Parts: sequence; C-alpha cells; structure tokens
Amino acid sequence: MSEPRTLDVRVIPPREKHPTIFQTFGALAPGESFVLLNDHDPRPLRYQFEAEHAGQFGWQYLEQGPAVWRVEISKASA
Repeated sequence: MSEPRTLDVRVIPPREKHPTIFQTFGALAPGESFVLLNDHDPRPLRYQFEAEHAGQFGWQYLEQGPAVWRVEISKASA
C-alpha cells in the first residue's frame, strides 16, 4: 500500500480549508486516507467530521505541534 497523500492546508485561504478537506475526503475510496498538515490543532474540523460523517472516518494524530500538526484522516471500509 502506498503512502497517503499529504494535504497542506497552511497554504489555503481560511474560507477554502474545510471545503477542500471534505472534497479530498469525499474522493477517497473506502480504506484510503490522506494526511492533513496544519499549523494548529484541527479539533473543530474533527467535530465537523463527527457531525457529518459519524462512523465513516478514522482520525489519527501523527504529530501534535507546537508548530505543525499532522493528522491521518481515513475513510472507513465498507
């Protein structure tokens, strides 16, 4: 299995971050993942995932600051 792609949202304008992240998630096949790279803890994003995609995603912190947060977000297998 190949390394998951990285989505660096630090370079994306704030109003486009969440739509871009959810578009990336939507394009995943079941069992696939991507790594979110951010400059702060994306906790509010996790709450949004829980509200909109409960039971359909995985969330694993790979790095937790203080300068960089890396989170692997996966789509649950069918």
